[in-house]
Amino acid sequence: MRTLDTRRIGTEAILDSLNDGVVTIGLDKRIKYLNKAAERLLGYSKKEAREMPCAEVVRCAACDHECLLEQTLSSSQNIQDYQTVLRNKGGKLINVSTNTALIKDKRGRVIGGVEIIRDRSQIEALNEALRGKYSFENIIGKNHRMQSVYTLLPEMARSESSLLLEGELGTGKELLAHALHENSGRREKPFVKIHCGGLTDLMLACELFGYVKGAFTGAVSDQVGRLELADGGTLFLDEIGYMSPAAQLKLLRFLKEKRFERVGDTRQIRADVWVIAATHRDLSVAVERAEFLAELYDQLKTVPVVLPPLRDRRDDIPLLVQHFLKRFNSLMEKKIKSVAPAALEILLNYDYPENIQELENIVEHAVVLCQGSTLMPSHLPKDIFDVKDDFVDLAIKQDDPIKTLERQLVLKVLSQTDWNYQEAASRLKVSRTTLWRKMKEFGISHPRLRSSRV
Repeated sequence: MRTLDTRRIGTEAILDSLNDGVVTIGLDKRIKYLNKAAERLLGYSKKEAREMPCAEVVRCAACDHECLLEQTLSSSQNIQDYQTVLRNKGGKLINVSTNTALIKDKRGRVIGGVEIIRDRSQIEALNEALRGKYSFENIIGKNHRMQSVYTLLPEMARSESSLLLEGELGTGKELLAHALHENSGRREKPFVKIHCGGLTDLMLACELFGYVKGAFTGAVSDQVGRLELADGGTLFLDEIGYMSPAAQLKLLRFLKEKRFERVGDTRQIRADVWVIAATHRDLSVAVERAEFLAELYDQLKTVPVVLPPLRDRRDDIPLLVQHFLKRFNSLMEKKIKSVAPAALEILLNYDYPENIQELENIVEHAVVLCQGSTLMPSHLPKDIFDVKDDFVDLAIKQDDPIKTLERQLVLKVLSQTDWNYQEAASRLKVSRTTLWRKMKEFGISHPRLRSSRV
């Protein structure tokens, strides 16, 4: 088998494979070379540009003051990520970023310069699309409970105070956090998220703060944590209610001092990070049970933000259905214009244990099946409208129908609350002790006993 000898690969072939434009000039400030990306960007072929003055080919706004390559040649200092506007041969204006460097011969003598030009128009288009997706206007809802949340959003984005978003699973907490980031002054910096559930104390600490080589068995090199990655931007801590007491203490210290230490290190690192946390647990109850630090809870909950479950804002369901319908029409190239009244009635009557995420999945399922212009009941998943009849039919067929109904009711509420015993007991209007007794009586156990998420 013939091996690849990189020494025999032509430099020109390598440069032509790049997406960024590469321009080289001599000490006479005339063009010596353009790669294919530079040809496309500037509008000149390599042949016609050769020996032309650089300022006539690379016509950017910086040239009005002082040529970037000339600055590099005269100062011997490279320029990194200089953003400017370039006018190509056809007169089109293109947003670009440029890097410059010196070219030296084997003896170390400067013989010219190189400019790397990156077209930023595609990057900016993607950023605009992202901001559109996470605009406040895209968080849909006319329900009065949602409207009370909307009025706070612009102020929260401006203040950048630590936030705690509360609400059941699937109510859109991550979407809201991302929207706040994209509408804040940190939008150009990273949005970094970490899920606090299902991680051991050490794993969570390493993910959040990073670690140094030798901190534990298997730590063969330094590792940057999410806090460092989010520097200047936003850190979204999802399901913070499952964070261990030790990790809570470290997070509280960071929120107060804006400093932290990597696992296994004593050096302090500063980070400018906006922290947004989210939970579906009732942290006020967790504080009462000493399962969550009261000081951390107070630090996060500067402004109360509670997202209601979808079953409590049913007037938003038609709006959300139309929103998802429009999106999936575009993605699947469908032309579905309406939802049959009977289908909409089914959607309005369903309880959505998984909230908005479940409604989105249901609409996607229906759009896949629909071949016409109207969504019909037959396009909806069968379990969302058969569940009530099945519930009763199941009980009637049993030896003790009342007990069966009661067992199914307890199971349904536990499922809707993600097995949060306190919340389930509250919804069932019984004490937590009564709930446990009923679970024991009915032989109900947590489906994820192997997990710490109880």
